[in-house]
Amino acid sequence: MKYLVKLVVVMFAAVLSLGAISTASADKLKVGFIYIGPPGDHGWTYAHDQGRLMIDNMLGEHVETTYVEGVPEGPDAERAIAKLAETGHKLIFTTSFGYMEPTLKVAKRFPDVKFEHA
Repeated sequence: MKYLVKLVVVMFAAVLSLGAISTASADKLKVGFIYIGPPGDHGWTYAHDQGRLMIDNMLGEHVETTYVEGVPEGPDAERAIAKLAETGHKLIFTTSFGYMEPTLKVAKRFPDVKFEHA
């Protein structure tokens, strides 16, 4: 449970680091998550998805979250991360150790997107 609380705090801080969200803004901040497995695994992916759902509950009128599950490490991860960046996601969480290199590669191509490797 401590891990989940820390994870939510980190995710919340990352969302807030993108700047103040105007209530008058019609555009929601798009936040994407890349998962190695399904959210129902009750493990690592589940904990990340609980954080995503909390962001939806707390900031849902300002933030739109999406996720891609079952993404293997390697070239598939790079494609999935790039797809989120290409579709307007401004904050992307990559949630597996093996996503580090693909995250760095995509980050170089999208300097206006924030990437968090968790």
